Amino acid sequence: SEMCIETAVGPDNALWFTEASQSSNKIGRITTNGVITEFSLPSSGSSPEGITKGPDGAIWFTDQTGGNIGRITTSGTITEFPLPINSSPGNIVTGPDGNLWFTDSASSSIGRITPHGTLTEFPLPSIGEGPFGIAVGSDHALWFNNVGSDKIGRITINGVITEFSLPGNSSQASQITPGPDGSLWFTQDGLS
Repeated sequence: SEMCIETAVGPDNALWFTEASQSSNKIGRITTNGVITEFSLPSSGSSPEGITKGPDGAIWFTDQTGGNIGRITTSGTITEFPLPINSSPGNIVTGPDGNLWFTDSASSSIGRITPHGTLTEFPLPSIGEGPFGIAVGSDHALWFNNVGSDKIGRITINGVITEFSLPGNSSQASQITPGPDGSLWFTQDGLS
């Protein structure tokens, strides 16, 4: 069985989504009329996770198992940008600087990739942190959660990282998103 992981509205006003399963890994597109098109990823062992509309009119996605950042045009042309060995990108978002920002739980870092494929990684201060969700805040910084710790993080477009402890015992934030009130909202697991 196939599992839809994340969705994004594309520049073509269709919904784009990642599909991950043991037998096939694809990027999917569905129109508001329900017409589905699927695009197979070129790398074997791919496991697409996060997806977002890019600043260049393409759709960008993460390949968690394959360790790639991917780009797909609305006509289905796929380009993959390999990350360093032992990378596991989770979620991805277009930043206020016109670059793509993503979390990498395996390397405990936040990554930035330009629309042309130039990669920069920013290691988190604490070893073993597992960033997963990422969102743009009203302050034009990127905010992320750490599944492996009890912190929410903030990174500026210049790579300055600040971390904030969460209330509660052994709590972990698993997702983060901007709210209509200008605040960031997150889910919190493991409260006792």
